Amino acid sequence: MNRGSHDNPDVTTVYLGQFTREHANAIAGELEEQHITWWYKEPGLFSQIWEYGVRLFVDREHLSEAKDIAARVGANPSDT
Repeated sequence: MNRGSHDNPDVTTVYLGQFTREHANAIAGELEEQHITWWYKEPGLFSQIWEYGVRLFVDREHLSEAKDIAARVGANPSDT
């Protein structure tokens, strides 16, 4: 599955970063709590050989907020 909470076709998403699955899930939870549109992409069957983790994309209007969330979750993954 490659979609998260992205149900508005008028929203433009931008790349937030690549994270471990654990961190991506924690970040996604925080994004949903803040009502920030997001989606994700996992590596394909072959690209998982050289790619790690999950790539997250967020509403470009909320990129700064999303970066703050990602930094906070990365610093304290067990607190989310």
